[in-house]
Amino acid sequence: MIIRDILNMKGGAIFSAPPDSRLAEAVGMMVKNDIGSLVVMEGGRMTGMLTFREVLKALDAKGGNLADLRLRDIMVGDPVCGSPGDTLDEVREVMTKNHVRYLPVTEEGRLLGVISFHDIAKAVIKETSFENRLLKRYIKSRPETDEQ
Repeated sequence: MIIRDILNMKGGAIFSAPPDSRLAEAVGMMVKNDIGSLVVMEGGRMTGMLTFREVLKALDAKGGNLADLRLRDIMVGDPVCGSPGDTLDEVREVMTKNHVRYLPVTEEGRLLGVISFHDIAKAVIKETSFENRLLKRYIKSRPETDEQ
């Protein structure tokens, strides 16, 4: 399975906000949509990522006051990205190595979507389940042989 397969299963929804958006509004969008990340977009181009990790860091640094913060103040600029042709193993390695739970997927500079570690886990479970069913079917259909 490759990342393009995961994006196809997820659908094409991309949640985004401009860099001058207030952090409090972005947090509201994340809560309302039950998502852990937002793509920061400017002029149709991804300029950064905001995840709950950056929100928590900002809360800590500002003593809980988010009123004056903008996304550009705390976003991860130039985030690590994946490619739609990457395998599950390649993406897990990239996400683990870079300590990220959300990975934008781009192709030729165009944002195709964002996958999460949760999406990867679901795909691995689905793939493993499919392989198990194939193996069980093979074992059941295999003729018995007596080697005595």
